[in-house]
Amino acid sequence: MISSFVRPSIKSAAKKAVRSFSNTAVANTKVAVLGAAGGIGQPLSMLCKLSNEIDELSCYDIVGTPGVAADLSHIPTKSKMIGSLPHPGSWPPRSDDGLAEALTGADVVVIPAGVPRKPGMTRDDLFNTNASIVQTLVEGCAEHCPEAVLAIISNPVNSTVPIAAEVLKKKGVYDPSKLCGVTTLDVCRANTFVANSQGWDPKDVDVTVIGGHAGITILPLFSQVPGMKVSDEEREALTVRTQFGGDEVVKAKAGAGSATLSMAYAGYLFTENVIKAMNGADDIVQCAYVESTLTDAPYFASPCKFGKNGVEEVLGFGELSDYEQQWFDKMLPDLKKQIQKGIDFVN
Repeated sequence: MISSFVRPSIKSAAKKAVRSFSNTAVANTKVAVLGAAGGIGQPLSMLCKLSNEIDELSCYDIVGTPGVAADLSHIPTKSKMIGSLPHPGSWPPRSDDGLAEALTGADVVVIPAGVPRKPGMTRDDLFNTNASIVQTLVEGCAEHCPEAVLAIISNPVNSTVPIAAEVLKKKGVYDPSKLCGVTTLDVCRANTFVANSQGWDPKDVDVTVIGGHAGITILPLFSQVPGMKVSDEEREALTVRTQFGGDEVVKAKAGAGSATLSMAYAGYLFTENVIKAMNGADDIVQCAYVESTLTDAPYFASPCKFGKNGVEEVLGFGELSDYEQQWFDKMLPDLKKQIQKGIDFVN
């Protein structure tokens, strides 16, 4: 692991996301979306179908995936579509084992499966249901695509990534460079909120967000944003809004769900960047929640350099301001408890 801060800008990632529809991948790439019929899964799958980086898109869920795959197959892009269910039932019609078919040959597996938050719920409230779902799906990954990069979206990410790691360890196929929690939405939110605050174009903003992916474990490093000028009150408001942006969406949807469209975009952006790195791009750095030695928490979100085999380097996050250090000190005990909860669930 690398602790020095050497971070190429990821602000170009959002720019590249638009251009990526016309890029040509140098390898045959299969992406599997597990939970593809859900609120995140459907728009995520559509964005992946539009990507010229992806040659085969495999949609898996417990209901609805044959229809999702059939619908997406009418979009005139090169990606081959399949949609599988746990039992025989698919589009096009086949009688193979659903999860095995969805995963076999996958280079990247994106997992948004699980139940969404409702008003008054924290990500941790989802633990009992989503923990079991992630465990089952990762067991399938260990069997059918042990070398794939796994991108975990299912909340609570602070716990589900350790769950995935423990499952892979038990199966003898754990590779820390191939397991990531997707925290890209925290970066997207921070960039958006800062741009609105400063009157900037969001494409020109690049906020490092470290820690985890829940409440106070999310720490945006606004002190590292060049030219940003805010009062103490504004900085506090921006920090808290970034930490609890998900609650803002849950409340606004009034019981109809949580952040789905923005999370789908963030998951797509993360996946695109992973694939570009696999295909030889040497400038892919993005924040991700991974096994890390930067702190005494065994998993931590920070800038990571991606390459052909997943995470090549876990990069440092630079100097913290006094204000950020206070949040860091407050965050770390909570993060470690949430990590341990995931580890204990499997063991």
